Amino acid sequence: MFLLRLGYRHDAPSNGKIGSMDKTPMPQGLSPAGLIDHRIASLDDWRGEALARVRALILEADPEVVEEWKWNIPVWSHAGILCTGETYKRAVKLTFAKGAALPDPTGLFNSSLEGATRRAIDIHEGETLDPAAFKDLIRAAAALNAAK
Repeated sequence: MFLLRLGYRHDAPSNGKIGSMDKTPMPQGLSPAGLIDHRIASLDDWRGEALARVRALILEADPEVVEEWKWNIPVWSHAGILCTGETYKRAVKLTFAKGAALPDPTGLFNSSLEGATRRAIDIHEGETLDPAAFKDLIRAAAALNAAK
């Protein structure tokens, strides 16, 4: 169990209200990829663009990644959770389940640095990620999960 800033629990069952500041009701019957598409489309500002860019980088970095929808947020997995994609008013937060165990030579992790397990990247309006460094991080997370 863990709590994120703002008190949103990520171990609770999904009821459409847990996981991010976006309380937009999600359509029923969509695949996880369809729900992620819907979330991106519903964010008609920089957050949707940022989430779409991150998603594309994840899919490029790991063609075997599985897109899931848990806790009312996008989740990308490969032999376990790689990262989640939460959207808040002022940030898109990418939380890496085992981020503390990952090499981060370029310093992408800028949030949740105090934890013993997770690390996060907060993307704010106008900021971009180093695509190569982010894809390396995704590959390292997949390799770590596969090695267990």
